[in-house]
Amino acid sequence: MSVDLEHIRQVMAEADTLFDERQVEQAIAEVAERINGELADRNPVVFCVMNGGLVFAGKLLPKLGFPLELSYLHATRYRNATSGGELFWKAKPEVSFIDRDVLIIDDILDEGHTLHAIIEFCRHAGARQVHTAVLVDKLHDRKASPDLKADYVGLSCADRYVFGYGMDYKGYWRNAPGIYAVKGL
Repeated sequence: MSVDLEHIRQVMAEADTLFDERQVEQAIAEVAERINGELADRNPVVFCVMNGGLVFAGKLLPKLGFPLELSYLHATRYRNATSGGELFWKAKPEVSFIDRDVLIIDDILDEGHTLHAIIEFCRHAGARQVHTAVLVDKLHDRKASPDLKADYVGLSCADRYVFGYGMDYKGYWRNAPGIYAVKGL
C-alpha cells in the first residue's frame, strides 16, 4: 500500500494546534510531580505501551526521581464486538509484577478498550495495584467502562482526531512537537 506523503504533509499544514510544545512539556512535568509524590516508595514496574506511549514515556521517565524497573508491552485488541475485548499481545511484559505496583504509560485514553484489557491482565497476573498515566484524555462518553479513568492525566482534549507526541495520523506525525487535531475531524 502506497502512502501519499503529500496528503500526510497537508494534514499537518492544515491541522489545528491544540497544545504547543511548551504546554505539553509543562503537563508532563506536572504528571511527573504527582507520580513522584505518590509512587516513589512503591518500587513500581513501569510499562510503556508501544508504540503510542513511547514519546510520553521518554519525556516522563527522566523526571521520575526514584528507582523503578522499566519494560514495555505491545498489545492490540480485536475490534469484533462479540469477542468481549480479547487482547492480542505483540510483545508481552517480560518483567514480573507479582505483588508489585504497576504503572502503565500510554499516549491517549480514547475509548480505552486496549488500556482496560491491559489493566485487567495486570490485575489477574498478580499486580498489587495498577496505575495508569496518559498524556491525553479524550473527553467523551464512549469509554470501554463507565469507571475507566487514568490515574495521571497530562491534558484533556475535545473528541477530535489528534496526533503528535506519540499519537499518529495513519502511522505518521508521532514526532510532531505538539498535539494537533486533523482539520474537520
